[in-house]
Amino acid sequence: MQALSNAAQSYMGPVDVPVKAEYKGRGDGSTMKALAWFGSQDVRLIDAPVPDVTQDDDVILQVTGTTICGSDLHLYHGEILMLQKGDILGHEFMGKVERVGKNVKNLKVGQRVVTSFQIACGQCEYCKRKLSSFCENTNNSSLMNAMYGHRDAGFFGYAHLTGGFPGGQAEYVRVPYGHLNCLPVPDDVPDEKALYLSDVLPTSYHCVVDTGVKSGDVVGVWGLGPIGQCVVRWAFLKGAKRVIAIDKVQARLDLAEQAGAETLDFSVHKDVVKRLQELVPGGLDVALDCGTFHQPKSLIHKAQKLMMLETDVPEIINECIMSVKKMGSVGLIAAYAGFANGVNVGALMEKGVRLIGNGQAPVHKYWEEILNDYIRTGKFDPRFMISHRVPIDDFPALYQSFDKRKAGVEKVFVETKFSSPPSEGCPTLSRVADWPE
Repeated sequence: MQALSNAAQSYMGPVDVPVKAEYKGRGDGSTMKALAWFGSQDVRLIDAPVPDVTQDDDVILQVTGTTICGSDLHLYHGEILMLQKGDILGHEFMGKVERVGKNVKNLKVGQRVVTSFQIACGQCEYCKRKLSSFCENTNNSSLMNAMYGHRDAGFFGYAHLTGGFPGGQAEYVRVPYGHLNCLPVPDDVPDEKALYLSDVLPTSYHCVVDTGVKSGDVVGVWGLGPIGQCVVRWAFLKGAKRVIAIDKVQARLDLAEQAGAETLDFSVHKDVVKRLQELVPGGLDVALDCGTFHQPKSLIHKAQKLMMLETDVPEIINECIMSVKKMGSVGLIAAYAGFANGVNVGALMEKGVRLIGNGQAPVHKYWEEILNDYIRTGKFDPRFMISHRVPIDDFPALYQSFDKRKAGVEKVFVETKFSSPPSEGCPTLSRVADWPE
């Protein structure tokens, strides 16, 4: 799949964009630790050249915190197109400014910043509306154009389908248009609160806001990883009367209950729609899909995935459509990437369901609001989801354990040699090899 998609991109040729994905090294032979992809379930810690300012709008960061995301597992399993051996992964990170290009006037060396997972140019029609994930000028993938009719912005560490930019699961990272894509972090906000402004907090907030959760709503949330857990909490903050959280992992169900949600274990209630109709006669006002496309439930979709007759699975989408009331809303923040067979388009039309693809979250639209109105005021503390802290050397083992959900792993703070000590109340350093089974 990777060879074919890369060949297709090569045949079509890249879209001409003003930003370069590749960085230049320091010229002195200096190297850094970085996590790179080499094949399905094959990620390795490598010595990579330390990046230098390559274009005049660049910022070079010493990474002080990075993490692993559920969507990284799609890369780990080779399910995202246009991966190439040696690609440096990671799209959620923060750091200290180490170098700046001559056009960067708003940041200074030593300043703490968090970076958006998308790379915005600041000049196109989408960037001017703060819709940074839809930037027109940073992703050169002609294959994405062919697949979707348009391109997303360039993303850090997420294959050449999103531009091929080296990611932040590393000790250093180059941030193009750094004056736009780095948000200064106030001194009163520790790294463990700031790091997740790069993705999980804006993504979960966007799901709730974009789908239109309002006061008095009854909301269903499918999938209780970090995104789903945050969605539960944002829904209540936006006035939801009830939130029903759906998963099969007991620790995740317990965490959602701590936030006030009712829970539904789909390993016990295998007919999710029937159970929801019992719990909410008339249907949910809003259903939010925060799950994953690569774990089919039914034999028919397991077979279709195995035979590569579909890339994505429609089962949760169908449960959402069937569970909402007539004229209800369904939001998809789960990272669907291709094609799914058997979507219940009849129910979608006949019930008048508003099916909303939330898209990749426009981080720039929300990150200042979340920082100032929710984190700094204490209304939302993202540290509840941090289960572990590990060193960068453990990244390959972390991918394996995260994939298997070993030791109740949820969100992990990955430290580098530039990291500060853990802040009060946060997990201390552990090694993945020492985690219990």
